[in-house]
Amino acid sequence: MSLTGDMEEYVEVPTVLPAANFDPVADAHALRAAMKGFGTDEQVIIDILCQRSNAQRQAITEAYKKEFGRDLIADLKSELGGNFENVIIGLMLPTDEYCAKQLHKAMKGVGTNEDVLVEILCSRPYDEIVKIASAYETMYGNSLESDVQGDTSGPFQRLLVMALQGVRDNYAYDPVKAAEEAQTLYNSGEGQVGTDENAFVEILGHAGQRHAYLIFQEYKKISGKTIEQAMESEMSGEILNGLLAMVKTVHNRPAYFADRLEVAMKGLGTDDDALIRIIVSRCEIDLANIKFEYERIQGRTLLSAVKSEEEAGETSGDYRRALLALIGSA
Repeated sequence: MSLTGDMEEYVEVPTVLPAANFDPVADAHALRAAMKGFGTDEQVIIDILCQRSNAQRQAITEAYKKEFGRDLIADLKSELGGNFENVIIGLMLPTDEYCAKQLHKAMKGVGTNEDVLVEILCSRPYDEIVKIASAYETMYGNSLESDVQGDTSGPFQRLLVMALQGVRDNYAYDPVKAAEEAQTLYNSGEGQVGTDENAFVEILGHAGQRHAYLIFQEYKKISGKTIEQAMESEMSGEILNGLLAMVKTVHNRPAYFADRLEVAMKGLGTDDDALIRIIVSRCEIDLANIKFEYERIQGRTLLSAVKSEEEAGETSGDYRRALLALIGSA
């Protein structure tokens, strides 16, 4: 991307595509056969549901109801368990409903999972957020914005609300204003004792992708540091994570998710919720791009990383096979 705001747009490439010669009635019958009687043929469930588009899965659900008078999701829940169930049931929801469910889960009860709020709300384009917010209100009867406000506070709350309100203009850019805002950010952080987090929220929360990139270039000229390095030295906690998510997705959204996948798998134990959430929610959007960035950054394929989790006892059996089917070998 140049200083004039000319930007190379990447083409989103999914790993899960609509199946050719799709027959929802045949799929419904195959799924029923896999589940009725003693035992369950999990491989049939993987072969069908992990290799159909979301729209096709909805058609299978309708066909299943018409053919057998039964609820497919209820039958799947009764037959499956653990993380394998979480993958399959996640796939059965439209993506916006799935993300809404993840947000609700992150906020309900005592405590809030801020990482989930950041990952979903600070990393996605506004058109995706609008669909998620609409699904949330339909599913839970409250506006997503009001629930976010009830569960968060301070600059972090402001950051999430701005993401929900879509205050960014992704096509406007102004090199002069970008230079002024970069100076303001420097003065609000590195250039003083203490950090004015609100200044970072207001400037970065309003900046569209093109304009934000100009700010980052100008900031490095002033500071000698990248904006990420400066924020990491000045802030911590959820506000840092939220701002970093916004900055990283301006630079390279698939790389952001590739980093999140690595965090989910590295160290002792696997964050299965994050692993499932990212793969299920991105497989029909840009998981092929995320795979590419993962291999570029980590020096190994995402497929091999998930396989190695199984060898370490972190992912196994049907759960692992479902993830690998969604990731794809190509």
